[in-house]
Amino acid sequence: MKWSRIAASLPFVATAGVAARDLTQKDHSLLRNFPVLGHARYGLELIGPELRQYIVASNDEERPFNRDQRAWIYRSAKGVNNYIGFGTDNDMETLQGYPIIKHRTFARSMAAETEDHAIPCAKVLGGARGRAKAFRPRSVVNVSAMSFGSLSGNAIMAINAGVHLAGAMHNTGEGGLSTYHRQGGELILQIGTGYFGCRDENGEFDLERLVAVVESAPVKAIEIKLSQGAKPGLGGVLPGTKVTKEIAEIRGVVEGKTVVSPSRHTAFHDEDSMLDFVERIATRTGLPVGIKSAVGEMAFWHRLADLMSSTDGPRRGVDFITIDGGEGGTGAAPIVFSDSVALPWAVGFSRVYKTFYEAGLSDDIVFIASGKLGLPLAATQAFAMGADMINVAREAMLAIGCLQTQKCHEDTCPTGVATQNKWLAHGLDPQQKKHRMANYVLALRKDLLKISDAIGVAHPALIGPEDLELMDGVRRGVALDEVFGYPEGYGRLGLDLAAEIERIMVEGDFVHLGGENEDNRETAATEQPTR
Repeated sequence: MKWSRIAASLPFVATAGVAARDLTQKDHSLLRNFPVLGHARYGLELIGPELRQYIVASNDEERPFNRDQRAWIYRSAKGVNNYIGFGTDNDMETLQGYPIIKHRTFARSMAAETEDHAIPCAKVLGGARGRAKAFRPRSVVNVSAMSFGSLSGNAIMAINAGVHLAGAMHNTGEGGLSTYHRQGGELILQIGTGYFGCRDENGEFDLERLVAVVESAPVKAIEIKLSQGAKPGLGGVLPGTKVTKEIAEIRGVVEGKTVVSPSRHTAFHDEDSMLDFVERIATRTGLPVGIKSAVGEMAFWHRLADLMSSTDGPRRGVDFITIDGGEGGTGAAPIVFSDSVALPWAVGFSRVYKTFYEAGLSDDIVFIASGKLGLPLAATQAFAMGADMINVAREAMLAIGCLQTQKCHEDTCPTGVATQNKWLAHGLDPQQKKHRMANYVLALRKDLLKISDAIGVAHPALIGPEDLELMDGVRRGVALDEVFGYPEGYGRLGLDLAAEIERIMVEGDFVHLGGENEDNRETAATEQPTR
């Protein structure tokens, strides 16, 4: 009886202790004025994203990805029916800037049917510049840069094994090439301002270390990151809580200390020296070399196009350009950078694309689009505006289990995707999630082929800006070429490129398009729905 009375009094003692602490502390006015009860407010704030996800927000309200978008990714990744019934629940009467695809009444089916819905790139990456290891990417859908460190090792393994199944490529991110990236998937090696994995003892770029890394893995191309949508002009940040001993060894940094990448490169300082840097790497490795950037001022792009089109001296140039949207992405950043620095993807991409088209270089460059484009409608708009491939990041995270709790920077990701906490990461099984990654890529490619077929073309890159309109509610629609100032022909492939990719798609000539034979890879198995 004595012990039961003591146990019964414990909640009161604990509450009194909390109240005493609240009344005497000076950090939080709310708690000092409303001891104990004030904690309810902080609790609600803590679970605010979850409350909005499941209780408050409608299917179309939530950001960055609304419920309908997440549901399509989840169901696609699980390999189950991703159709909807009873019509759209979008408020068509009030939507501004909503893209509508214009199908053709008598369009003819063109692309060959394949089990993995293959869509190779319409251009040969590095072909225009005669790179020794130029190749045609086998997939127009690939995984964007997300470093080991920002993502867990299990997440990286699942993504890399998944792209291997789907015949896609995986960008390493600027954090270096880890053991987790070596699950069979082909890689694009990213070089950031910190030169992680290819830096010397002083943190400067080391070409020979880069060569050694490239030769140790299936690296197909190299991407030099100038900036990214999440924090353009700011540099990368990896919180110290995520800098484990393993990550410190891979990157060549101090364990437990926040890693801040410089905002600018030290290996080059302007467009001219950057092109020298590109050619130096391409010559030494034989690989295609490109750049990634969000778009701010346009002077950089005009000078780059002028240098690449110049006939004075040796020809220099980048093989691909990845344009990232300023809307933000997987990287943690100050809110002003995520919200307000760099142009939104569509505006930035259209300006850069027009610059190189006017310089006569658009057919020589592979344009890669990145920034919340891993959904069929957004991807279609990207191809219509001149993109040759798209990169997906947050969509890939969702495919392997992300719940959009937006705790990526806190090392507390509950599904083990964006954390270095071993217990949390343990919850993500790479062997199971690799199939979900592959299924998602296949589902997106399948829908892109369906859309292309409805428009009457064999490949998404053959969709033009006049094939989509941006709607002003139900009052009027304006074609993309008019919205973004594209004269006739802009956003379109050259005649030779268009004819070649149409032949490939119609004849189903997908074997040896820049990698191993499709028959040598494990099948991307579908799964039954799980809760």
